[in-house]
Amino acid sequence: MPTIQFQLNGAATAVDTDPDRTLLDLLRSRLGITGAHFGCGAGECGACYVMVDGRAMASCDMPMWSVAGKDVVTVEGLGTMEQPHALQRAFISEQAMQCGYCVPGILVSAAALLKRNKSPTEAEVRAALDRNLCRCGSHNRMVRAVMRAASEMATS
Repeated sequence: MPTIQFQLNGAATAVDTDPDRTLLDLLRSRLGITGAHFGCGAGECGACYVMVDGRAMASCDMPMWSVAGKDVVTVEGLGTMEQPHALQRAFISEQAMQCGYCVPGILVSAAALLKRNKSPTEAEVRAALDRNLCRCGSHNRMVRAVMRAASEMATS
């Protein structure tokens, strides 16, 4: 099996794996990174989103060969329990979670947005989260949380 090298949450990572194995499968079953969830399996729901080179992307249909040499950030790479990311703090403050299944992908999508746009409008936040499905219907609180995090990040 070939060795695939990439950055994972800021750390150099090398794994011997089938290059056609999905990133989501490798993260969850081999590396113990379980924040990204399996949802639809077709890259349509957002539950499995990770950031690849700063863009939110579906890991459920992303073959390992496609991440070689790239920077991958999962929800675990956004912050820690001791120092949560501004988005994580805002989601807690705004009570922007219900069951939580979709939240890791939404946090990653929001982080990718804030990485490229420090002061998004509400419309831009809604557009960035449009590909993330939440069956609990918490999107309005999530949008408020992203706006709150953007404001906090702008003043720090």
